[in-house]
Amino acid sequence: MGKNKEFDRAFKAGQSFYGKILGLKAVNNDLGSTRLGVLISTKVSKKAVVRNRFKRQIRDVVGAELPKIKEGKDLVIIVFPEILDKKFEDIKCFLEAAFKRLNLYK
Repeated sequence: MGKNKEFDRAFKAGQSFYGKILGLKAVNNDLGSTRLGVLISTKVSKKAVVRNRFKRQIRDVVGAELPKIKEGKDLVIIVFPEILDKKFEDIKCFLEAAFKRLNLYK
């Protein structure tokens, strides 16, 4: 997802699940493929290296779960500052729980 209007559509019309470290918005798209957008602000960390590391970890988890996720979804993941003291396994468990909660699995 690259355009602001696509993110806006996810925020206005999408299902949502929020926790302490992440928020997840999911909305149907008409493309037949699933797309991902990760929002992580400088409030999480001023250092781009740290923000990019969390983006990579999130993309890794979603990439591994992608074959199990229903087709035709736009996913927006919002990262909160509480993620800083979490390990990769915690992020993975949280995202899997969020996918189950929003009924995104096939």
